[in-house]
Amino acid sequence: MEVKKAGASLDSVISLFNRRIAELQDLVIARNMYPATSVTDLSAVDAAVKTMELQVQAIKDRLRDETLAIPKAKKLIDAAVKQQKKLQDLSSYAPSHIPERMSMLGLDTNRCLFPEGSQQNTGFGSLKLEEVPAALPKEKKGRSTPPLWFITAEELDSLSGYMRGRLTVEKINAAINDMATYAEANSQLISAPKKRVAGDSWEKALELRDIAMTEAVKGKHFFLETDMKGPALKPDNTGKAILTVLRHLGRVSETRIGPHRVIILLKRH
Repeated sequence: MEVKKAGASLDSVISLFNRRIAELQDLVIARNMYPATSVTDLSAVDAAVKTMELQVQAIKDRLRDETLAIPKAKKLIDAAVKQQKKLQDLSSYAPSHIPERMSMLGLDTNRCLFPEGSQQNTGFGSLKLEEVPAALPKEKKGRSTPPLWFITAEELDSLSGYMRGRLTVEKINAAINDMATYAEANSQLISAPKKRVAGDSWEKALELRDIAMTEAVKGKHFFLETDMKGPALKPDNTGKAILTVLRHLGRVSETRIGPHRVIILLKRH
């Protein structure tokens, strides 16, 4: 019995050995069939596996960095959105077009302060003011400029439809710019000395000074209804509607002094 068992075990070992040899032969045949793609030895396989592991690790590191950067990117996006909203709110306060105040003011003030045909004597003869442009009178120290308190789209939308009419934020803010120009011209005319005021404007300068000394107007910037000569604010139905809106929104107040309707510019609270 023991001899039979030993023989069976030997046959089993021989069978396994033959099977392993057959597998190796198949592998050799397969390698010879595809010599270009076969791996010559296990060291080459190990090197290829290590290279792939390094690539996989690099991909994992990149994914980790991108994941960590996502919260920072979200914060930047939120900050950009907030900044955009602030800029939109600020842009609603300014009109789409602001006329050149000083150029208009310079022309009007020169007409009032210097009579046409007046001359300026120098050591080399006389030159007309048309040839040598006259400088605007220097402002007194401490004199403030007229307030430019523009309205917003939200303020205009808060009004009733019949009060808004066809008015737009741009039209109203352009009118506010005109009002500041009128008030600045009056302020310069009030403070100008008599020798620098044209003869036909001296009477208006005296009237403006009397108005400026009244209790309702003292220390404030103002203009008269007769000053409303455009380009945006005129004494027509649109101009009256604009003044109504601005009174309601607290930008101006009105009073009557003698024959004049006086519009006072109010400052931001």
